[in-house]
Amino acid sequence: MSRRAAEAEITAGKIKINGLTASLGDKVDPELDTVECDGKIICHSSGDEKLRNTYVLLNKPSGYVTTMKDEQGRKTVADLLLSVGKRVYPVGRLDMYSDGLLLCTDDGELTNRITHPSHEVAKKYLATITSHLTEDDIERLKVPFELDGYMLREFGVRFVEYTKCGNAPSTVIEFTLYEGRNREIRNICSHHGYRLARLTRISIGALTLDGIESGKWRYLTESEIEYLKSI
Repeated sequence: MSRRAAEAEITAGKIKINGLTASLGDKVDPELDTVECDGKIICHSSGDEKLRNTYVLLNKPSGYVTTMKDEQGRKTVADLLLSVGKRVYPVGRLDMYSDGLLLCTDDGELTNRITHPSHEVAKKYLATITSHLTEDDIERLKVPFELDGYMLREFGVRFVEYTKCGNAPSTVIEFTLYEGRNREIRNICSHHGYRLARLTRISIGALTLDGIESGKWRYLTESEIEYLKSI
């Protein structure tokens, strides 16, 4: 297209560089950067693409299974990642009825680093509990306990707000976890007799959901990739 037409497309927000909306004046390195126009990849790294890893952040909706294939025919995160153009895999899990931030990559080494128990990468979640929790209730939530013969590691609990689920008084709590125990927050709430109405992962380390709509994804920036490799 002409330069004027290209500027109009950029101004309209139709051009993305490495998954981020481009601005007038941005520069592109064809050896390193991926450019999209209206969701279609029009320029990919001209280096050895097979050797170059791919890193994306997905805002997983509730109702999708965190796997690339499901024998029961349920919707999977793979259905949401088709436009990535390469097969990437979830780093860790979000259960079917949880939503929020999910890191996906084909970098096995990075996956092992982040999911290994020795790497304390903080993961934050917003949990909507269908009870009106008092200060004492919240203090009790903070106490680790033995689950299935394993003593839970210390985790963070912070009051966010009171709300309602239908007609039920509810409390939104922010949990910060440092290990990848399966269904840990759901088990913590169940241990105290509380029911979860919603569970959303809002961050992994310094990576957040900002700017990613539910069901959508974006590429990580070079600085975000470097950050993940440094933790």
